[in-house]
Amino acid sequence: MSEQARFMLVAPPLMKDSPAFERAGALAKASGAALHIVAFDYLEGLATAGLVNEQALEQMRIGYVERHRQWLEDQARPLRHLGVTVTTEVVWIEHPLREILIHLKEQPMALLIKDLEPASFMSRLMFTPLDLHLLRECPVPLHFVSHVHNARPRRMVAAVDPFHRDARYEDFNDRILREAVKLASLSDAELEVIYAYDLSSISADEFGFDNASTFFTQGNAKALFDAQATAFRALAERNGIPPERQHMIMGDPAKVLCSYADAYDIDVIIMGRVGHRGLGRLVGSTVEHLLYKMPCSVWVVSPQMLSA
Repeated sequence: MSEQARFMLVAPPLMKDSPAFERAGALAKASGAALHIVAFDYLEGLATAGLVNEQALEQMRIGYVERHRQWLEDQARPLRHLGVTVTTEVVWIEHPLREILIHLKEQPMALLIKDLEPASFMSRLMFTPLDLHLLRECPVPLHFVSHVHNARPRRMVAAVDPFHRDARYEDFNDRILREAVKLASLSDAELEVIYAYDLSSISADEFGFDNASTFFTQGNAKALFDAQATAFRALAERNGIPPERQHMIMGDPAKVLCSYADAYDIDVIIMGRVGHRGLGRLVGSTVEHLLYKMPCSVWVVSPQMLSA
């Protein structure tokens, strides 16, 4: 008998319900997975209170952590009544990234679920938010929950790029689609697949052309489009995606995917986080651009968990 899968939910530091609670409970129930809920607490005012002695301050911290633990237990109780195995934990720590990664390593998880924390463009420029750190470093599938119209997603879209030339990620698109198909089956959801292609981001020498003018002749542009279409159709077909659910759309990937999700009431977009050569060519950058703009939640597949 296979070991029960475990999901980890990072709860908000303040004692309040959130969309991620609803999504995590629904997915754990549907998949038969256990759910571990962790809150990483740190209240600046309490941690640095200067009007009380150290012993009193420690008692205040202990009291807050215990109240939060009891609150998590209250949230877990209805899920347990539904048959979901739920454990809870509260950790007092100022910077939780390292602790989260340790949890994922020491208590192997199949999925990390977290509410997406709003962050302005300027704040992201000045300080890297926890969500972006997790996006870049989390070794397991990562589900950022920002909107929950349905506890179990009803409409999903998987974003793929079957035409990159980096052999290190040759089968990554298939793995993204396998993850998407599994999630759609679990949620009894509709799954669409999109390849948003942008010729302006492709350099001439990358595909063996001597110069840009040769690269962008009408014949070469058509040949490139046909090759991309063939690769996309083959990818979708071998993963069981019917033709009517395959969409190849020209345009900036971030804009295409955001517009599509908004127009078709998508609940979740599934994407891969893959680094290409050069700082300017990152699939991950598309995910980062989308993360704070998408009108739906984002499911990120990391290459680390797919290396086995």
